[in-house]
Amino acid sequence: MKAFILVSLFTAVIITTGCSEVFSPPLYSLKFPQIPEKWENILGTPHWKIEWINDKGEKKSLAINETGNVKINIANNLFNAIIAAPFWPEKEIEAGVFKPAGAIFPFDVFDGSIVLSWIGGVEAVFYHELARANNEENADSAIPREPQYFDWPRFRMLFSDTSVNAEFRKDPWLADLQNIALRIVQSGFDKRRLMPESRSSLKVPVGSGPWIGTSPFSEPLFFEDSPVFPVRAATDTWVSKEGILRCNTLAWIFLEF
Repeated sequence: MKAFILVSLFTAVIITTGCSEVFSPPLYSLKFPQIPEKWENILGTPHWKIEWINDKGEKKSLAINETGNVKINIANNLFNAIIAAPFWPEKEIEAGVFKPAGAIFPFDVFDGSIVLSWIGGVEAVFYHELARANNEENADSAIPREPQYFDWPRFRMLFSDTSVNAEFRKDPWLADLQNIALRIVQSGFDKRRLMPESRSSLKVPVGSGPWIGTSPFSEPLFFEDSPVFPVRAATDTWVSKEGILRCNTLAWIFLEF
């Protein structure tokens, strides 16, 4: 009996070792979306900062200046969010200023590649907002509202659902995703919360533009008269060929290139 146990254990070690080699985590190529023409005309080709959770459950990040052959390994036992934020170091525009592209694993995997998209960037950021809100507000709740339990296919369909607010569908970045995630964690999902954040107007003595926003979905602004920008409590960024404007309801600052 003892000999059988020893042999069995030895065999198990061999099988386990072999499996670790056979079932090594796959690498996924990243396919990047096309940069909006309005961004490229003023800022040129961006660098990218990629953020994801790898196969060991570790938060990883990678900065690149070319998108031709980028591969990552990710935790593929649960849903996973991949964020790819464009940035322009030569213009002193850091990652996080312009809205990112992104993807939700496994829904955006095709033929061994993770396909990043601009709407996927909204979903990926919302994924992290849900995780943050759950950790802060819902850690002891019996109702799991972590992003792994969220109905991502249904959420994705809402971007084309005509019963959802039209401004949100046109540009989801107009919404306060952090607040929406918090309310979902507190009391459940309601698509009526998918609405743009209220904004006021601020007159700023700058050039006529065109001014590009940080959302890939926003339309450039061009002014014939005095420039008036939509503002909120949080600071937004607008860019023209002359420089960068940062403004909120209380103040603005313009930095020339």
